[in-house]
Amino acid sequence: MNFFAYIGESFLFFLNKVGSIFLFLFNTIKSSVCYPWYIRQIWNHFLHFSFYSLPVVGMTAIFTGMVLALQSYTGFSRFSAESTIATVVVLSMTRELGPVLAGLMVAGRVGASIAAEIGTMRVSEQLDALVTLRVNPFQYLFWPYFLSGIIALPLLVIVADVIGVLGGYLVSVYKLDFNASQYLHQTVQYLKMDDVMSGIIKSSFFGGVIALMGCYHGYHSARGAEGVGQATTKAVVSASILILLMNYILTNILFKK
Repeated sequence: MNFFAYIGESFLFFLNKVGSIFLFLFNTIKSSVCYPWYIRQIWNHFLHFSFYSLPVVGMTAIFTGMVLALQSYTGFSRFSAESTIATVVVLSMTRELGPVLAGLMVAGRVGASIAAEIGTMRVSEQLDALVTLRVNPFQYLFWPYFLSGIIALPLLVIVADVIGVLGGYLVSVYKLDFNASQYLHQTVQYLKMDDVMSGIIKSSFFGGVIALMGCYHGYHSARGAEGVGQATTKAVVSASILILLMNYILTNILFKK
């Protein structure tokens, strides 16, 4: 019976965590309707999400586009289908690789930073001091992070799409000897607005997940430096897994027959 008791205990623990996360999300969204809105906090977090994440997202995108062009050429040349490389690169970047890779990179950079910052505030009792001063942490800290993630990540994904397509263009034209005008024509011809919008919609959800996991695990971190480190690890891992899970769910919704 110990085996079944362990399964039941694990299932109840999972439900407890899911319920706790949803309550945390509900309180975060509920605080958005309260005044004041702390515009300066939102702006600072937006810069932290977007501008300072541009280098890592841009480097990831351009090399992904380059590798995608090379791998597509290697595979499609066996079937004499090299002309479809431009379409494969642009659709792969806008639909999947741009949002997912940008989300994972930002989760590793910003999600860890959020969890470490809030976890340190929890350990040093700064969150308790905010409550003592009648400042709602959900309103002052968590909602600005959440809103910034929802707004900033789609903008990063647009930049990543452009840079990734540029990487594929550079490899195709200057290494694989494609015609530049024909490559650009095929890129524009088969790209639809729905492809771009699907990536933007996904990235908006991903940004919210990154901010939510960073704030949640930082808020519930244990005491001491070890607890802050564990909260940071949990924030990155949980955000990355949820990004991949939500990517499948949203793809199934957006592109179902």
